[in-house]
Amino acid sequence: MADTEILLESGTNEIEIMQFTIFGELYGINVAKVREIMMADKVKPIPHSHEAVEGIFKPREILMTVINLPKYLTGKVDDAKERDLFIITNFNKMDIAFRVHTVVGISRISWEDIHKPDKTITSGDDGVATGIAQCNGNLVTILDFEKIVAEIAPETSIQVEEIDRLGDRIARDHSIILAEDSILLTKMIKDSLIRAGYANIKNFNNGREAWEYLLSVRDEPDFDDRAALLITDIEMPEMDGHRLTKLVKDDEVMKKIPIIIFSSLINPEMRIKGKQLGANEQLSKPEIGRLVQVMDQLLEERGMM
Repeated sequence: MADTEILLESGTNEIEIMQFTIFGELYGINVAKVREIMMADKVKPIPHSHEAVEGIFKPREILMTVINLPKYLTGKVDDAKERDLFIITNFNKMDIAFRVHTVVGISRISWEDIHKPDKTITSGDDGVATGIAQCNGNLVTILDFEKIVAEIAPETSIQVEEIDRLGDRIARDHSIILAEDSILLTKMIKDSLIRAGYANIKNFNNGREAWEYLLSVRDEPDFDDRAALLITDIEMPEMDGHRLTKLVKDDEVMKKIPIIIFSSLINPEMRIKGKQLGANEQLSKPEIGRLVQVMDQLLEERGMM
């Protein structure tokens, strides 16, 4: 994982993708989400759980949910095989195991080479394919593991009701820049921020779109009003949040914009990388109430409250 850490620290807009197969089809996951790969183990079923949840197991004294990814993705009943593997993941402060058939290897690519699938191949507003990448001559579907878990267990995702616990709020007209590629999460974040009084939100599908907007208003006299604060995810096609953070903080005009990295990937290692790149704060999804509190604090420090 050391090479990945160096890449992300420097904000070079690269990612390492672990490729795996399900029924012969190639899928991918960001290596930063992977703790380890292990042979599939015995799983204890849990009554009345989601049909894609196999149950729980306890490696190294850590109780962990096992999601049958073949079942979730295809609906096919797939009998557990001795050669199946568990991809042990960590994101959103959760450890979750995903059953897969094989692990192929790891490829390092640029986020520019990962493209958002169009709506002809996604279901509803936001499918579980966060991007399509070409690795070693093969097309790989990068899965949105956060969305998979949120669909299976909605209580693990952003809870708009957290805002109500903050008490009475006043309306604010600060222009908030939001870079988030998930349509579902964009809606949930915007709904939460609007409920918290932040109604002036400009959202962009990836870091490149947000960066191009910032460049377009950089030299305007009301720049501070057009970009009071930036919230960015890390994983996004075309340009990731670390690269966006680096570009903004390296610019003499833009560097005063407070940046909050709001991502499922926040862990001690990622926190160090984000700090090195100049992020003002880093929060783990789905801490939406904490996000609003940090926004209040940063805007107050900037003299905008």
